[in-house]
Amino acid sequence: MDIIIPLILSSTQRPNNPMPSLVALDHSARKTKAVVIIVVVLTLLGSSVPARWSWAEQPTIGGVYEVGIGTTDPLPLIRYWQQFGYRPGPSGELSAAEALRLYGVNSRLRSIRLLHQDADHGLIRLMVWERPTSEGLGLSHMKVKGNRWGAMLTADVYNLLNHAEVASSQGLPVYYVPPQLAQIYPPERPPTPFLDPLVCVREMVLIQPLTRQVLFQRFNYQLPLYGRIDESSHFRTSQITHVGMVVQGDRRLLDFYDHVLGLLRVRDQKVSGDTDPSARAIFELEPGQWYVSTDFDDPRSSATDPQKMRSGRLKIIWFPPEVRLEDKLALSRPGALGYSLYTYRVSSIEAYHARVKASTATSVTEIYLNEFGEKSFSFVAPDGYFWTLVQQPRHQ
Repeated sequence: MDIIIPLILSSTQRPNNPMPSLVALDHSARKTKAVVIIVVVLTLLGSSVPARWSWAEQPTIGGVYEVGIGTTDPLPLIRYWQQFGYRPGPSGELSAAEALRLYGVNSRLRSIRLLHQDADHGLIRLMVWERPTSEGLGLSHMKVKGNRWGAMLTADVYNLLNHAEVASSQGLPVYYVPPQLAQIYPPERPPTPFLDPLVCVREMVLIQPLTRQVLFQRFNYQLPLYGRIDESSHFRTSQITHVGMVVQGDRRLLDFYDHVLGLLRVRDQKVSGDTDPSARAIFELEPGQWYVSTDFDDPRSSATDPQKMRSGRLKIIWFPPEVRLEDKLALSRPGALGYSLYTYRVSSIEAYHARVKASTATSVTEIYLNEFGEKSFSFVAPDGYFWTLVQQPRHQ
């Protein structure tokens, strides 16, 4: 976990000024002492620094790149996602042996990447399994361990509600929570209805056997870097702006995402169903129940200025141990149908492989070419979720 080095060194010792105070030392004894201190601290923390990394060329990571959706027939899903502005892009295949190496699934795999306008994150990977391992999360509600979902900005959330209500009336397999009013950025004083602008969102949940979505509409505010709506799409939606997971256990396990992957931790917020009606409805919170919402962003995002916040967020919902959750982690990993994988794209797959391998992540594969011919590796994060990292093209 070499990321801790800048915290140990002085404030002037940053990647663009490689260890200046050590270089400036005139006496070898002082230099040796400083180096020994750093090595001892890293050793005590169980960390290692990949030798190939230089301070001037830190590997980078972006926002959540893809949501992987398992299926046996991609055509209905392609038609569905086209209504949200997605279009088919590259495709590729892996043999059963190759899929076993990278995803732990002994099945032939064909994947199709769905693109959204010119977005470089929030894409979809349809993973067509010859022999899927399970039916996946299905219509499971939101308050389950192992849950995954993707959120999207829309210009008309009630159009989606209309479709959900008609689908339900026709007996189709669908679960939904109608649009809930939520104030993401509460004002300093309560607004006066009908006189003051209401800065808020309406957010709804829409779950079908192979799709798990949260759709939200903004009112009276804009975030220019957090989702871009395709106005020509039927549902007038953006790319997936953030993805979610539900965890339980030691909250320190979440440090993996900023300490190891290098994401920007922007929020740790306790949310109570007693005071937040939207959270109560979406997660079916009982009286007295609460959770902590932790957000990890693209490092280029901002933790303080909403106008500089970028989509591609990972939102982790942590429930305390007294809340009983059904464990469905095994149903939300590759091989399962429906939402079963998230990916990140990184600038140096080799550097990230060394970093993850030196961490507390488990089941870390070697680096292989994925179905699109991209260098990739997979692992299970300390919280139990399966991830895949993908090499970013060198020209980007």
